[in-house]
Amino acid sequence: MEYKILVAEDDKSLNQGIRLALQQKEFTFIAAYTLRDAKDAWHREQPDMILLDVNFPDGNGLDFLRVLRRSSDIPVLMITANDMEIDEVTGLTLGADDYITKPFSLMALRARVENIRRRMAKPPASVYEEKGCRFDFGRLEFSVDGREIALSAPEQKLLKLFITHPGQTLPREMLSGRIWADNTEYVDENALSVTISRLRKKLEIRGQDCPIATVYGIGYAWRW
Repeated sequence: MEYKILVAEDDKSLNQGIRLALQQKEFTFIAAYTLRDAKDAWHREQPDMILLDVNFPDGNGLDFLRVLRRSSDIPVLMITANDMEIDEVTGLTLGADDYITKPFSLMALRARVENIRRRMAKPPASVYEEKGCRFDFGRLEFSVDGREIALSAPEQKLLKLFITHPGQTLPREMLSGRIWADNTEYVDENALSVTISRLRKKLEIRGQDCPIATVYGIGYAWRW
């Protein structure tokens, strides 16, 4: 089965070297040397993974990642400069799956790409059980500390996003975009906060902190 990888890196030699190093029979590569080309390729080619540099002559890769995460879970590996730790932190906060810093060995890059592919290939479990909680998304049955709870459709989507991205900070705009899809312009700006608040109350277990943590100024994370 064909697996498309978009390599968005403005250094043409490095871009080519990455594609050569990752070359496999099932891989197809799309090269982008500018941010505009990367955005066009994303819409046109619908790749399965993106290797995304931070710095481009015409913009910042982190801004592109922010837009991507409003509507897509596509795996993204950020390529960052060796002296810019803030880029690594920001990339992971915005939803990057991993990062690698320049200069890097192509062997290390291959290992990271394969690791992401393995993680993404695992089908999400339909049943989640942890610390007194049981969420069966197949049967739409949810219980906390032995008591059944009723979840609205937005609450179910929100919960599934959290448990499939444990420990990862999910930006507010990404959550709103995924929960209400194409109707975000018609959704009240407080809708996400209200939905979070209701879900937190339903997940309360005596003596335990709610796993939905607020990451101030950014969004929320599932931390248990």
